[in-house]
Amino acid sequence: MKVVILAGGLGSRLGEETSIRPKPLIEIGGLPIIWHIMKYYSSFGHNEFIICLGYKGFLIKEFFLNYMAHLSDMTIDFSTNKTIYDYSKHQKEPWKVHLVHTGDTNMTGSRVNQIQSYIGNDENFMLTYGDGLCNADFGLEEKFHLEHGKIATMLAVKPAGRFGALNIDGTAVVNFEEKPQGDGSYINGGFFILNKKIFDYLDNDPELIFEQAPLRDLAKKRELEAFTHAGFWQCMDTLRDKQHLESLWHQGDAPWIEKK
Repeated sequence: MKVVILAGGLGSRLGEETSIRPKPLIEIGGLPIIWHIMKYYSSFGHNEFIICLGYKGFLIKEFFLNYMAHLSDMTIDFSTNKTIYDYSKHQKEPWKVHLVHTGDTNMTGSRVNQIQSYIGNDENFMLTYGDGLCNADFGLEEKFHLEHGKIATMLAVKPAGRFGALNIDGTAVVNFEEKPQGDGSYINGGFFILNKKIFDYLDNDPELIFEQAPLRDLAKKRELEAFTHAGFWQCMDTLRDKQHLESLWHQGDAPWIEKK
């Protein structure tokens, strides 16, 4: 499946970090968080990515344009104007990356709707945000999605608190409320699998928020299923979150690292 990554938000709660670069380029262990997300998807065989750009999206384009130079040895021959990349010491990613500008300030629903042509004839695709990591089994989530046959599957996680809640009946999401008060409820973990019928619930209204009317409508129609995950999950909303992820990486205890 193709993987859509929402990478256009401002990330204002990270202060100075996002004043000079978009949130998906904030580094964990010297590499942008979006790279970590892509590596994890790639470990399940998902290697085609559609990245929805917005705020400072040109910097994300520059990262991928210069990716070979950053992660390989290279020889520059000025006499022939040739650059030779040497991957003998480094892994070359099997990725195909579409970088799509979806508006500087557009909301998530509008951004997803704008990449419909990149999904093409595929029946299903994956969707996530450019600021979260987990160690969920995407293979099992995909199997679950195909078996229930509904429009949407949402990874449901149960962190300590401060996030929104899902009301789940079996595996069906019967109510979706973003960030209510209270602790201990399942929340939107941000890793979706969607049937292309999702575009019937979207439009190009720049104010359309994917997590509001579209998901609520799906829940009302019993077209939104929850794939529960009890393992590691962490979004990077604040500087404290970033420091926690950095600590896990440097301790060699990062649960999202690709398992060989």
